[in-house]
Amino acid sequence: RMTSYVAVQRGTTNTTDYKIYFKTSKGYVSPLHDIPTYQDESAGIVNMVVEIPRWTNAKMEINLKEPLNPIKQDIKKGKLRFVPNCFPHHGYIWNYGAIPQVLKCIMTWENPEVKDEHTGCNGDNDPIDILEIGSRIAKRGEVLHAKVLGCIALIDEGETDWKIVSISKYDPLADSVNDITDVDKYFPGLLKATMEWFRIYKIPDGKPENQFAFNGEFKDKEFALKIIEETRSQWQSLMLKDDSKICRSNTTLDDSNYKISNNEAEDIVNQTPSHVLGEPDDDSVGKWHFLHLK
Repeated sequence: RMTSYVAVQRGTTNTTDYKIYFKTSKGYVSPLHDIPTYQDESAGIVNMVVEIPRWTNAKMEINLKEPLNPIKQDIKKGKLRFVPNCFPHHGYIWNYGAIPQVLKCIMTWENPEVKDEHTGCNGDNDPIDILEIGSRIAKRGEVLHAKVLGCIALIDEGETDWKIVSISKYDPLADSVNDITDVDKYFPGLLKATMEWFRIYKIPDGKPENQFAFNGEFKDKEFALKIIEETRSQWQSLMLKDDSKICRSNTTLDDSNYKISNNEAEDIVNQTPSHVLGEPDDDSVGKWHFLHLK
């Protein structure tokens, strides 16, 4: 039977206390530890935790330090972080999120202490990012079943930052799009726009253009699945470290020293304020940036 996940919002949106927790019929779970990496491993279909729906700007991400790892908005210099609109793009141009993990040392993670054999750079200590290119705008906190198509590697300030390209298995074009070479056929211009988006999105914040491994070449499905497998294996060393800064609380992993009860998980969530809608107070959210590219 397929597990379904419900996003539970807490706190006031567009404030630092806004969080999204995840719940099943049995209780609360960590999106980082309790949701399996794969929905169908034989078909290359992963579970994707949607952090940022297409066309939105709020930089939401799974929080690594809090119990149950809720989704929260990133904070930079004391302010909520919104990704700039770089003309002609608005917000994120795909549904964007993270690939979750299972225990047994098969986790998806970019380990900053392990040099990537493909890029020669260290990881950036974040879950591997995944973008979903289908026609539907996903909801924040949704768990999609995403067919892996390929990947691209950013060298983001000297760190390896893999981006997995995928399409929802329920998208009308999913049966036709099976590898990265199919994307240009059915989504002409999207891969080029994806490269441009990642190259320029930090420029308005005073950062340089991002660089790419492999001269910006998109790698195919087989390569992307290999990357997922390689980075899953790096999780073991992180989990065994006594001084890990990553909160490893979970509710489903019987072999874990960090498993908590459903009642304990519920108490964690109940200690947070109830959900209230709030408007963003950052005027820059709607601003467009026109950039002179080199």
